[in-house]
Amino acid sequence: MERIAITGSPGVGKSTVLRNVLKKLTCTYGGMTSADIRVNGERVGFEIRDVATGKKGILAHKQGKGPRVGSYHVNLEDLNNIGVVAIRNAMSSELIVIDEIAPMEFKSKEFIRAFEEALSSDKNMLVVLHQKSAHPLAQRIRKEFDAYTVTMENRESLVSEIAGKIIKATG
Repeated sequence: MERIAITGSPGVGKSTVLRNVLKKLTCTYGGMTSADIRVNGERVGFEIRDVATGKKGILAHKQGKGPRVGSYHVNLEDLNNIGVVAIRNAMSSELIVIDEIAPMEFKSKEFIRAFEEALSSDKNMLVVLHQKSAHPLAQRIRKEFDAYTVTMENRESLVSEIAGKIIKATG
């Protein structure tokens, strides 16, 4: 079983490393990813996506309702109906993917429960971890997962290294 966490400074390319790793895999995988929503170059929110079905929603936005993290309102409805469902559905695949495990996601009790279920399984996992989160689950990931810190210098080489470990584990 392989459990890998990708971490690093904001904007360094953590999600890009994850997406590039997924392109190299032949195993089945599922879970959720997030991406910036930009308007005229300014980030106004974050999209959430089920990697298996392609279903998309809003994770957080500057405008809206829901618990706040910084200047964003977390959309618990989409986080639970897309992200949490994607994680639970990924339990039947060879690899569970979660981008990102961070303060926004921790606003959802359902997300925390689904993530704990995934941790309790014997599934391979590839996650992006918020670098500074002090949440108990983030602390647990730091202890239990192989953590890779992405830098501008290593982000290309990490893709092959991480993909190789997952391929070996799912082989």
